[in-house]
Amino acid sequence: MSGTILGCVRTSGAYWLLAGACLVGAATAEANQRSGTEDLGPFGIFKTKPSERPRIRVPVPTLADTSPKIDWELENPFRFFTDPEDTNRHRRAYAALSSADRRAPIANTERSLAREFGRGWSEQLSGSVCWDRQRNRHLCPNNRRYLTPTSHRVAVRVRGIPDSGVVSCVWRVRSTLKSQPAMRPVRAPCDQAAIVEVPYPSGGTVMVSVGERPVAKTVIKVEDVLIVGVGDSFGSGEGNPDVPVKFDPERTANYGPAPPNLVLAGYPTRVGAWRHIASPRFMAQNADWMDRACHRSLYSHQARVALQLAIERPKRAVTFVHVACSGADIVRGLFLRYKGHEWVPNPPDLSQISAVAEAQCDGRGARDIQLPEAYHINGQVPDLEGHLVLRKCDRRKARRIDLLLVSIGGNDIGFARLVANAVLREQSLLKRLGGWFGQVFTGNEANVRLRELEARYKALKRAIHYILHIPWNESDRVVLTAYPAMALLDDGQSVCPSSQAGMDVLPMFYLSQARASDGQQAADRLNKLMKRVAERYGWSFASRHREDFLGHGICAGYQDVALSTADDLRFPRKRDGRWVPYNPADYEPYAPRQRWFRTPNDAYLTGHFHVPGALLQNVLKNRQIYWTQILLAATYSGAFHPTAEGQAVMADRVAEVARRVLEKYSGGNLEN
Repeated sequence: MSGTILGCVRTSGAYWLLAGACLVGAATAEANQRSGTEDLGPFGIFKTKPSERPRIRVPVPTLADTSPKIDWELENPFRFFTDPEDTNRHRRAYAALSSADRRAPIANTERSLAREFGRGWSEQLSGSVCWDRQRNRHLCPNNRRYLTPTSHRVAVRVRGIPDSGVVSCVWRVRSTLKSQPAMRPVRAPCDQAAIVEVPYPSGGTVMVSVGERPVAKTVIKVEDVLIVGVGDSFGSGEGNPDVPVKFDPERTANYGPAPPNLVLAGYPTRVGAWRHIASPRFMAQNADWMDRACHRSLYSHQARVALQLAIERPKRAVTFVHVACSGADIVRGLFLRYKGHEWVPNPPDLSQISAVAEAQCDGRGARDIQLPEAYHINGQVPDLEGHLVLRKCDRRKARRIDLLLVSIGGNDIGFARLVANAVLREQSLLKRLGGWFGQVFTGNEANVRLRELEARYKALKRAIHYILHIPWNESDRVVLTAYPAMALLDDGQSVCPSSQAGMDVLPMFYLSQARASDGQQAADRLNKLMKRVAERYGWSFASRHREDFLGHGICAGYQDVALSTADDLRFPRKRDGRWVPYNPADYEPYAPRQRWFRTPNDAYLTGHFHVPGALLQNVLKNRQIYWTQILLAATYSGAFHPTAEGQAVMADRVAEVARRVLEKYSGGNLEN
């Protein structure tokens, strides 16, 4: 009986592979014809009698007949990760998504990885990132030319070579520029990928040979896009440390008495051999950040957009520059130096605009220039009057910015102060904390700042063009991201009811529905201003995630019996030798959950920010201060900011805008 099996045509026990891998000589075919055996030739079933069939001589396929082809992709398209495996982890998760899940690929990839790593995928990084925390610069330990690459490592593979598993291939790369020398040949088995260096930006001709015989060649020219992220805590990824704090399953902390005579005992505390809170050993167990001063995280929506744009097109390299900093505003952060959210011995030494300009020059040739008049907008931004100095890279040297992701404006109108007004029972305590939390703002006070914010955006527009060299007619490369609503319910109108749900870490927290509504109205006015500014200046505006967040705000979850610790809004404490309602060591900070904002309870259990006791003494001038560590752990650790899942939801919507921009300027010629 005859039949076709795995691409081979069966004839009396002999197999012919239509592509040329199953080989039988012409003599065998002729012998079968003489015997009158009913057979199948490579072109189908013969319908004539054996005696009437034409004699067909089937040649042994040659390399030329099989037309070998070269396939290629970048070894590591997201260049910010130094180890390709860290990128590949996300590529595998993305590849496993269903077509429906790919409508929101970043959020669903995050959920998939979170189910695999409850403490977060960032903790699993096998390599490092291209950020030097000591120098506050984008530097890679294994790549000196991260910002201005001269070549890319490309994985090449040839298909269509018979017996590829036992044949050795030699790969050669020659630059398209005659002035550049050929790369050193690379030898590898023909059935395996080889890694070659392809010149950038000129590209190169890649040739593969078997023995001394060339069998295929192609021209490879890598697209490398520069994506820059600037802004505030929503851009930095606040609330989502790359390595969250670990809690001891048994040990507790006592924060002493607190006014009004509250005993704060039985609190979850860190693992480690420390003796007392805020001791050096205790502080050594802090949550870890890509940049501690700015609480800059790989879970930031800006980082996730850059990563997704790399993994979904493995022939496109992404160079990512990330300088967003928690607590920054347009003046103190983007234009003027801002030392960050957390004290570190080596804080940022440049404003964000200056840091981006230096990155454009790759640390070579950027210089400080005085700008005494251009940016105070006729005195409307008084802090920029006088001796404003910004670093600038000469236009001829500056690397072009393909996408500038911007999250800014919330701190300019007093975001933290509006939140404080909504969630703190006793506002007088805030004044004792000085610069850590700031004074309380109402919606009316935020409105005054909204009027000033419009002039600040205008100053930023000028700097983006004159300092960062984004042309006026390409202003849509700037993507301004809207802020999601923190307390809106599913209907998009109602805010969370008054409650201490998610905030019982400290008695002073209590969400007031009326004051939260006042803050939400100010946030809505901010969103309208941002949209108007983006339209006026030709910036792209990403805001669809605001609808996604409805019903996923700060109060989403369970106040009594929860189906999981992730959705439990209660805070665990040890009472009578037993953890209630759950052991804090079981808390998974990156597990998918209903709420996409960190509550104060979540912040305590994720970041657990503390400061050395001596520093507290200097600020508060009070010996009874341990209880204030709880307030810091529950606020400075990222409360009232999106979770990693929420950041990923934001990233999907920003990526939708970013894809359109890149497609526009590529002329529609982007390769997969």
